[in-house]
Amino acid sequence: MWFGLLGELEVRTADGEPVAVGGPRPRALLALLLLDAGRVVSTDRLIDGLYGEEPPREAANALQAQVSRLRRKLGGDLIELTPAGYRLVVEPDSVDVHRFERLIREGDVAEALSLWRGPALADIEAPFAEPQAARLGELRLNAVEDHAEAVLSRGDAKAVIAELQELTKAHPLRERAHSLLLRALSGAGRQAEALTAFEEIRRNLADELGADPSPELAEAHLAVLRAEPVRGTGIPAQLTSFVGREDELSRVGELLRTARLVTLTGPGGTGKTRLAIEAASRADGEVCFVDLAPVQHGSELPQAVLGALGLRETGLFGAPGQSEPVRRMVSALTDRRILLVFDNCEQVIADAAALVHRLLSECAGARVLATSREPLAITGEALCPLPPLQADPAVRLFTERATAAAPGIELDEETVRRICLALDGLPLAIELAAARLRTIPLAQLETRLDDRFRLLSRGSRAAAPRHQTLRAVVEWSWGLLSDEEQRFARRLAVFTGGVTVESAAAVTGLSEEDTEDVLTELADKSLLEATGGRFRMLETIRVYSAERLDEAGERERFARAHAEHFLELGRTADGYLRGFDQLDWLARLTAEHTNLHAALRWSVAAAPELALQLICALTTYWRLRGVVGEIVPLAQELLEVLGDDVPEGLDEEYALTVLSAGPSKVDAHLRRLDDIMAKLDLPLRQPYLLVAWALYAGPPGQEAERSRVDEFFQANDDPWLQALSHFSLSYFALFNGDVDAAGPEFDASLERFRAVGDRWGMAQVFDGMATLADYRNDQARAVALTDEAIELVGQLGAVEELAELWCRRANRLRHNDPRSAAADFERSAELARRAGVPATLALAHLGFGELARDRGEIAEAKRWCEQALDECGTDWQSASARTHVLTALARVAEAEGDLARARELHLESIELATGLRFHTFLVDAVQGYAGLVLSEGNADRAAWLLGLADALRGYPPADSPDVTRVRDQLGTAHQQAYEAGRALTFADAVTFFSNP
Repeated sequence: MWFGLLGELEVRTADGEPVAVGGPRPRALLALLLLDAGRVVSTDRLIDGLYGEEPPREAANALQAQVSRLRRKLGGDLIELTPAGYRLVVEPDSVDVHRFERLIREGDVAEALSLWRGPALADIEAPFAEPQAARLGELRLNAVEDHAEAVLSRGDAKAVIAELQELTKAHPLRERAHSLLLRALSGAGRQAEALTAFEEIRRNLADELGADPSPELAEAHLAVLRAEPVRGTGIPAQLTSFVGREDELSRVGELLRTARLVTLTGPGGTGKTRLAIEAASRADGEVCFVDLAPVQHGSELPQAVLGALGLRETGLFGAPGQSEPVRRMVSALTDRRILLVFDNCEQVIADAAALVHRLLSECAGARVLATSREPLAITGEALCPLPPLQADPAVRLFTERATAAAPGIELDEETVRRICLALDGLPLAIELAAARLRTIPLAQLETRLDDRFRLLSRGSRAAAPRHQTLRAVVEWSWGLLSDEEQRFARRLAVFTGGVTVESAAAVTGLSEEDTEDVLTELADKSLLEATGGRFRMLETIRVYSAERLDEAGERERFARAHAEHFLELGRTADGYLRGFDQLDWLARLTAEHTNLHAALRWSVAAAPELALQLICALTTYWRLRGVVGEIVPLAQELLEVLGDDVPEGLDEEYALTVLSAGPSKVDAHLRRLDDIMAKLDLPLRQPYLLVAWALYAGPPGQEAERSRVDEFFQANDDPWLQALSHFSLSYFALFNGDVDAAGPEFDASLERFRAVGDRWGMAQVFDGMATLADYRNDQARAVALTDEAIELVGQLGAVEELAELWCRRANRLRHNDPRSAAADFERSAELARRAGVPATLALAHLGFGELARDRGEIAEAKRWCEQALDECGTDWQSASARTHVLTALARVAEAEGDLARARELHLESIELATGLRFHTFLVDAVQGYAGLVLSEGNADRAAWLLGLADALRGYPPADSPDVTRVRDQLGTAHQQAYEAGRALTFADAVTFFSNP
């Protein structure tokens, strides 16, 4: 017999037949005996377990009577009477509790967990039951955690996230479960969610127990912060089995082993995407899935690929146009073995073909698996056409999906075969049809399907294959909806990135309760997919719904409602993105990213003023996410629509649109921008306009420019803006040689950013304070502050800024700890390469070159420096990096004895640095030039140049070994020349280097 306690009490014969045990008393008695199956249980223990501390007077007699009745139910030989008590004569392994505990001991956790049917001893009412249920429940929780840990150790983080989320929700103070959830979310590339989960358990522990997180949980949190925060989009998880394409799957696997581009072709609905996902899941190495279904224009293609690769814009607040998207892709994929799955290429076929060709040409480790209704037509392309399913696989697919939709259903195979034939063997059509068996009998399904297709088969033979097949399937499925469901479904077509109950209600005008009911109905009928609190309409069905929306004349009304809803969401989120709830709101807007983009795309063409407002409301989000480049084409198009007009009262919105559009096609607008910024009404409604303007215009050099910046800050008493004001003043002082004035401004800025809870702001201040510590020759403090900045930026998932910070950390360790510096340069280079940020990659490679020169390996140093020079960009931030690379190359030329080449490189570095306007950008270049001048024999001029460098720096120098050697050689013999240089200003330096 088989006995179960892991759920309600269950007894079955060897044939699987259930055995009725009786009422509560015999069930409790049997459960008590089963817990010690095969062992004697004393009469006293049984009485205590059944009755507790106050048993009835005739408890022994009652127990004997219960045992007698139970023996009759189970068979007389199963309960044995002994002088010491009673024994249930069964093997422990025939009781699920004991089998569970044995499997746990042997390490077969998954099998052990499969024995559970519900809470242990769920229907047992006796004093012993509660403590035993608690003990077994704890064992189960430990087993669930052990199983999750084992899965995580295999690298399959996504497989356990849902289970761990349920576990932590049920046990909000269980620290091991929370640490495993942090590891799983981090392993799946969902760092922001992991950090939010940590904050929740930290607060719960503090509020409920007054305790701090355990070492295990704290270590998991630290691991999240140190993890690379952004990873590419992996293969989408599938909720159903793979049926009917085994031959094609084998062929795709063979093709991928020999070809670098494999394209699955065929009409819509043949299962190209499903086959591609299955093939990719069996491929070796890294895989990135790129869904091109939302892409409407070729100009949007690069950003879709960048997003799938997990690449943000250059710098957390990168200026538009800093790096061309395809170049960033190539940089990120160089030396990286990866399979790119490009799904739904047909609507941008020419642009997709061009992009794939370039990636395959320049990235030797990349392969591409594409799906399209037509070939990409690239040399070397291997095609795998997908015909409709043959009869037998089609029947198997229908049967499996129907059984899942309606368990226990009886299917007539011939009827099923006729239905599959009528559906042209199209997998999507078959799955939709099978799902309808929840509510429609098989025979009626065949009749209605046949009528619908007979009408549609008389349509145009020249129509696209997708419209000859999927249109029939969708129209048939659509016809089964009620009028209310059809009306609601067509209005959902304005949502391109899925929908929540709240957003669907806001746009369609239904109550949230009614909205939830209709969404659930549509999901049940396979018109929507439901996951994670969101509903997503299949793209083919969404396109069909959009046609119905146009036919009803409702497109304008609901597209506008959609755009206005997401404008309001953006406005609501904007302030939170600069405060303590920054991570939560970033995650919320990220979930709506495609809808935000669609709202802007529609507004550009149909409601330009609304489009301006959307750009203004969402600029903080786009810049924190690093996806400003994604809206460049739309911002440019919007400016073309506006022409010379700036709508009244929307000057800020217009300025942000111009800055988002970049310089490529809007030069006339950029020329007007200075005048617009000078006349903007104060205070500003969107504070991030100052950040965008500073990143475009560069550091203010003229007094008038600085005065206008001060005016912006002084006109607004917003705490965040005041924090930014002090931060601006700190860097202005620091980079203009007034080091003593910078410290108090940094302190004031940090205090205010902390008060509002902005992680980005605090990270910027810590980085600036680290630079100040550098100036004061306090390396330990500089590194510690950099580490604090790295932790905060890591919470935002800003890969590019992490790359920059690791590079700066390496430079701060270079002379005293070259091994650690090399490791940090390597991490910076890897992050920069993955993110496609050439300028930061150049600085990391420069670091390798400087380390090689420190070791006396001049040829190696030259190779790294030349590579770094080739990687520098052309914007003003990259120009700063270029000055350092040129100075390093000049020193290499000196070491080679080529003083003429060294002089040329030093002067080129100085020319670039003077154009950047900040004093300290010029320091390294001037110090390097002083070394060359001394090598040429002009000691007085070298001393004069060192004095000038110290004047520009504004603080007693913390010299590199290169500069220290020059000072040592000069000694004090040239003090007068040094003091003369020390008395000069930045303007004097600019004048001198205009004609050196």
